[in-house]
Amino acid sequence: MTTLRILSSLPVLAAACGDGGKSDAEFRTEVTTAMHTSIATDLADLTAAARELQAAAPAHVWTSDELAAMKTAWRKTRVAYEHIEGALAPIFPDVDFAIDARYDDYLSELGPTGDVDPFDGEGVTGMHGIERILFAAEIRAEVVAFESTLPGYKAAAVPASDAEAMAFRTGIAQRLIDDVDELQRQWQPANIDIGAAYVGLVGLMNEQKEKVDLAATGEEESRYANITLFDLRNNREGTALVYAVFRAWISSKDGGVASDDVIQGKLDQLELAYAGTSDALPPVPATWSSDMPSAADLATPFGMLWKQVHEEVDPNAEGSLVFEMNRVAILLGFPEFVEE
Repeated sequence: MTTLRILSSLPVLAAACGDGGKSDAEFRTEVTTAMHTSIATDLADLTAAARELQAAAPAHVWTSDELAAMKTAWRKTRVAYEHIEGALAPIFPDVDFAIDARYDDYLSELGPTGDVDPFDGEGVTGMHGIERILFAAEIRAEVVAFESTLPGYKAAAVPASDAEAMAFRTGIAQRLIDDVDELQRQWQPANIDIGAAYVGLVGLMNEQKEKVDLAATGEEESRYANITLFDLRNNREGTALVYAVFRAWISSKDGGVASDDVIQGKLDQLELAYAGTSDALPPVPATWSSDMPSAADLATPFGMLWKQVHEEVDPNAEGSLVFEMNRVAILLGFPEFVEE
């Protein structure tokens, strides 16, 4: 995820909301309960998908049908986790890393020896470690070009023997189940910091532009399955669902209804931008530059999407999604998200 710097906590606003209104303390309790319930549903889906993936993994060299079944289950893990990533990652960063870190993140910790055994559940793990195995035959050239420069890089591959297939099933697939079970165990109301979760939602929306930027160099998140647009879609959908539990509280604040209207409109605009039948981003123009894109490149499908995403999530642009979500953070007494 994008590196975040959180401003020092702001004073909590006055608790009383007007005659007969709920206090901030009451809203906090309601939001915590509603968030726990909402995210618990996706966590249950994530757990079920991880177990489905392992159940589909045979103890012998894979057939094409078995591989297809594992890919289907893996996509289900992505839907569930991308829905809840924004709220969970700031609260449980270690488990988030184990489940959702990218190959380059792991190699930066492992050093030049890299991941000696990609199947054993040590070293590179999580959804992207599994993705790299399942989609080894489909990895784009620009992804290989990027990763092959990393210290410790090893070419992706599916299990080549029954022993490696068993290691996948009992190693990295089981490790995902263990990490997801741990996340589910920790997801209790007493552990929920709704302020950190809200700022995480804002950060995840800001990160949308990074996920688009990195597609040009093969560094984006679901780079092996080539489903970055699918991830963006689910990030937006999950953010909207979790944000919804704050809306009554937001509306109780002066200026809250106006900001909420803007946020709803911007979420709708992103939904339209991400709509379509493809799970992959549009092709990146050969002459593309994220620093100074040309007018011609901005006129391509990728360029138009890039421009809209950047405009919608710019934290410094008044009226953008991230700007308005930060304005709401202040209304609720939460710290703002600040991009580094």
